[in-house]
Amino acid sequence: MAIDLSGRIAIVTGAGGGLGRSHAMALARHGAKVVVNDLSSAACEAVAAEIRSEGGEVMPWCCSVTDRPGVFAMVEAVVERWGSVDILVNNAGILRDRTFAKMDLDDFALVLDVHLMGSVNLTKAAWPYMRERGHGRVIFTTSSSGLYGNFGQSNYGAAKMALVGLMQTLALEGQKSGIHVNCLAPSAATRMTEGLYSEDDLRGLSTDLVSPGVVALASENAPTRAILLAGAGAFEQAHITMTQGVWVGDVPDAADRIEAQWTLIRDRAGEVVPQSGAAQYSHEVSHPARVQSGVAPAAPGVVAN
Repeated sequence: MAIDLSGRIAIVTGAGGGLGRSHAMALARHGAKVVVNDLSSAACEAVAAEIRSEGGEVMPWCCSVTDRPGVFAMVEAVVERWGSVDILVNNAGILRDRTFAKMDLDDFALVLDVHLMGSVNLTKAAWPYMRERGHGRVIFTTSSSGLYGNFGQSNYGAAKMALVGLMQTLALEGQKSGIHVNCLAPSAATRMTEGLYSEDDLRGLSTDLVSPGVVALASENAPTRAILLAGAGAFEQAHITMTQGVWVGDVPDAADRIEAQWTLIRDRAGEVVPQSGAAQYSHEVSHPARVQSGVAPAAPGVVAN
């Protein structure tokens, strides 16, 4: 195998089964020492035994990703045992699907807590060690439900899109420290997808066909700020883009002009992938139509909301 993760230490959450198990096994097969984290100690031990049987080094650790002290204790134990943390695979998640009209807000908050804050907890615990070492690979698990929407998954979609925003900023903040931060949007047959799709739909969607994407995102040549889609052995990349849009200006009928120009506003010809949030502001103040109108430049120090 060309990708060699020997000497790297990886933590995979939700690794007691499904995608997490596949990710942990794949990383171990590429030489990484792996921490198998899950809510179930039996599941942790079972996956750890599989990794050991193949000659890998592994540490099982049972705690919820929402248990902040437990997560920080896990990272401290890993650093004490192996000296560092190099790779984080934030995979743990739950579903509480219902239409928004029928959804209990406690279920909405719980999904956000597990997916978003669970990922924040682990990443915050490991971030200082990655910065100190000058190397890190952080992988957040997003979803097409967040990127594109899915009926009955407003809580899940909100959490998964929030992780994309987290990835965008942490990739910028981690760049000077050699920390690459990316998102993975998997399509796979797991316990979470049981009952959601037919057997025909799920056939061929083995979790093992997704995990090579995790290995690639953990490698030395991994990109940063990428949203990698993976399923059935296929891999794609999603982008959050900005169109060229139109300039309306400070006129009484601005709203009417916007309404009349939706087609131009959403025209994707010449769209760009902004390098940071400031790109929106820069584009707007330098829009060709605005410049041609002779409008005075914006005041120095003004930033986008």
